[in-house]
Amino acid sequence: MSLARLAATIEARRSADPETSWTARLIAKGPDRAAKKFGEEAVEAVIEAVRGDRQRLISEVADALYHCLVMCATRDVTLADIEAELARREGLSGLDEKAART
Repeated sequence: MSLARLAATIEARRSADPETSWTARLIAKGPDRAAKKFGEEAVEAVIEAVRGDRQRLISEVADALYHCLVMCATRDVTLADIEAELARREGLSGLDEKAART
């Protein structure tokens, strides 16, 4: 599944029944709960990166990406918004981009 398809699925599930959809349930619980869940998944990905288990890392990063997009959806931030920001940064040195933030 591409990130675009995942984002579309998350958007479609916004109106689903929270009793039958994990995505709808997370969105219904609001931005704070979605952010907490993303943080938990991100930490799990970091742990697997340190451990060096490639397959577990792939799995945890997939979970983190999903929960990141759900968190963003609770604040009406779309994958297109994120892609636009990445496009804006394209061609910039990471050091130059970071320096421009201050």
